Amino acid sequence: MAQDTKTTQDFVPIQEIRDGIAILKDGGMRAVILASSLNFALKSSDEQTSILMQFQNFLNSLDFSVQIFIQSKKLDIRPYIALLEDRYKEQNTDLMKIQVQEYVGFIKAFVESTDIMTKSFFVIVPYDPPMISASKNPLTSFLGRNNPNKKSMETSEKQASFETYRSQLEQRVAVVEQGLVRCGVRAAELGTGEIVELFYKLFNPGETEKPIQI
Repeated sequence: MAQDTKTTQDFVPIQEIRDGIAILKDGGMRAVILASSLNFALKSSDEQTSILMQFQNFLNSLDFSVQIFIQSKKLDIRPYIALLEDRYKEQNTDLMKIQVQEYVGFIKAFVESTDIMTKSFFVIVPYDPPMISASKNPLTSFLGRNNPNKKSMETSEKQASFETYRSQLEQRVAVVEQGLVRCGVRAAELGTGEIVELFYKLFNPGETEKPIQI
């Protein structure tokens, strides 16, 4: 009896990432916005109230759903330690060497006793194109059977549809970015390479734990 083996790719819902857009296997499109943090506790009472009201108005103004994703991970302090050790070798006086060495020791001891975490904030903006089957259109089927350039035509149509749907998604992205800015949050849409890196690290968390060769 043959076993049904599946690869990791089978469990990833993303079909491809093109022009800064994540295209899902079901045809859905997703844009990813990186948002800055906001130290709410340091704001005055009036500022806090204003921010909450702006955020409430922002959510109420949306006629589509969004997903807010917070990524929390342990900060890898090893590159900083390596930099300090290089600085130690460059010092010309014994006093500076002692100070750098003591500082490196302090950082190592602090990291061993306390987990230093870093947080990243993302807003996922969706757009699900209408599902229209070409087989339901007699004209499209007829042209497809009799046109030798069927594959080229289908490719052109898919690209035109992608650009149309992408335009719709970018309009939503603009609405979300404007709403975040009104709340005092900086926002920037991720590009193709940045989205690839984000999802690669999400699905391969162990990669960040590999030892660094110094």
